[in-house]
Amino acid sequence: MSAATTGAFPYRHNSLNLFRLLLAALVLVAHAYYIAGVGSGPSFNGENLGGWAVAGFFVISGFLITRSRFRTRAGDYLLHRVARIFPAYIVCLLVIAVLFAPLALMIKQGNLGGLLSTAPNPLEYVWSNITLYIRVYGIGTTLSGAPYPDVWNGSLWTLYFEFLCYIITWLLGALAIYRRSIVAVSAVWVGSVVVRAITVLWTTGGLDNDFFQFARLFSFFAAGALAFMIIDRWGLNRWIGLASIPLAAVCIVFVPDIGGQLGAPLLAYALLYLSTVIPQPGWIARNDVSYGFYIYAWPVQQLTFLAGGMKLGFWPYVAVTVVITFAFAWASWVLVERPAMARVRPRAVRAGDIQAPTAPPPA
Repeated sequence: MSAATTGAFPYRHNSLNLFRLLLAALVLVAHAYYIAGVGSGPSFNGENLGGWAVAGFFVISGFLITRSRFRTRAGDYLLHRVARIFPAYIVCLLVIAVLFAPLALMIKQGNLGGLLSTAPNPLEYVWSNITLYIRVYGIGTTLSGAPYPDVWNGSLWTLYFEFLCYIITWLLGALAIYRRSIVAVSAVWVGSVVVRAITVLWTTGGLDNDFFQFARLFSFFAAGALAFMIIDRWGLNRWIGLASIPLAAVCIVFVPDIGGQLGAPLLAYALLYLSTVIPQPGWIARNDVSYGFYIYAWPVQQLTFLAGGMKLGFWPYVAVTVVITFAFAWASWVLVERPAMARVRPRAVRAGDIQAPTAPPPA
């Protein structure tokens, strides 16, 4: 690809697994400032580092999920999406409830007193959040007194909006005009930017914060879908890829309020191009641990802080949480995610073609 001006996107030979893992690591770093109580961390144009990493997740997801919808029957598409998101997510909720929360109480008070009797209890935490929509963030008093109190996983909320994007893609993918017309796909992205502009510059129309967050995130996903249509039709152009990098940066850094959404197609094209020229280790190509890394980073950071991790200093604390989070992510991939996908898509698993979802974090 790098030697040619234009070519088809190399779906089996790219670095998207590495890119998603790096984006998940940026989310971890961004959240470390809040969880350790040392400020809000790096930010620009009204969004912190984690928020921009989420944008990267969503544009890549829009690209991959749109391709999946166009190449998969409607029922199989939904089954694949459920299998990719829910098993690891539910196991993560259980791990927090039966391992992390009890450990936190043992660290704080030396016993498990109040774990089951103080609301919200572990069972309530799991049951209330099982649908992807996060309604309960804490478990009893396990995180009371922490710099970021009573929030065991502040990253999971984005999965609800991610899955909502999957459902919208499932519905749109049933329309022949959407599958065949780049104009129709472009119109969806343009419409999403218009809605974002209205909600952020003028009025939310009385709609709640959930709609505001969806309007913020869907534009990135829709831009990824547009990038898929462009690249599928005309191939990936090296010169456009190179030009997209600074142009996306200009939009993101200098255009207020809606710069990220306006520059999202450029961001998508730039990331996709870079994934064809930046190599990734073979073990990352075969094992996509980015989803597990994303969903376990926050609870690992909270527990590490309670255990005195900040006594080492901020960056050593971050380094320790990266190592521990990776261990949980690896276990999630080997024990939960890969087996779940093998049951619904065995040939794809054997071919090493599993794609993880973009799971974005709180910004």
